[in-house]
Amino acid sequence: MPWHALPDLLLVLSLGAALGFFGGLFGIGGGIIAVPLFIIGFGMDQALAQGTALVLMVPNLLIGWWRYNQHNKLPWVAIAAIGVTATVTTWLTAKLAVRLDQEVLHWIFNLFVLVVGFRMLLLRKNPSAGHTQGHTPNIAAMPIVGVLGGTSMGLLGMGGGLVATPMLTTLFKHTQTTAQALSLALVTPSSVMALITYANAHRVDWGLGLPLAFGGLFTVSAGVAIAHYLPEKALRRSFAVVMIVAAVWLILQSLHTR
Repeated sequence: MPWHALPDLLLVLSLGAALGFFGGLFGIGGGIIAVPLFIIGFGMDQALAQGTALVLMVPNLLIGWWRYNQHNKLPWVAIAAIGVTATVTTWLTAKLAVRLDQEVLHWIFNLFVLVVGFRMLLLRKNPSAGHTQGHTPNIAAMPIVGVLGGTSMGLLGMGGGLVATPMLTTLFKHTQTTAQALSLALVTPSSVMALITYANAHRVDWGLGLPLAFGGLFTVSAGVAIAHYLPEKALRRSFAVVMIVAAVWLILQSLHTR
């Protein structure tokens, strides 16, 4: 590697570390922050930004799933039901996403982020608060959640957990712990499938994505650790504001370039 490229590499590694930290802090893979950054800061189109963000997300999600399952054991039939349906759905919708008109895909992403941001901002309490049941997964519900979460993962390259966790806690009355474990079982294999599909369509910038992913591996745990010491309500609202600002910025940018 030429010496003049070293500052650029250090900058990308630092950026990856920051994305990994905030991904751990907010309990996400980092894609919902990385995609707007790639579009605004690096001038990528929507599909390329989503595919590159998946390079950052996959290792973080794999590590998170492995660590989470050391402490939260769920029936394999439930994991298989939600994981398989989500992965197949992700594959189908990702093939659609890489062929979809970029402006249409861009608006779908913007509106999704905006809606999720406002929902989190207006949520008054944890939807699973007060649940005393729900540790045993509802097997019949897993394919439904898997299809909806997989659609988000394939079409947007992220958001499977943002779709699945509220469904599992509000509609199917699972505890937050069970919902998060099942969401990881959905998102982790789906992110791998989405990355493979985007890569096969040449919608991944590996030169940027791999250093970002490497930098993020060193800071995810720190973000998770700090999150446990912060008030949940303040943390949720901070994340909601970040998403709303990013979505509004992208919408204004789209209107300006039309």
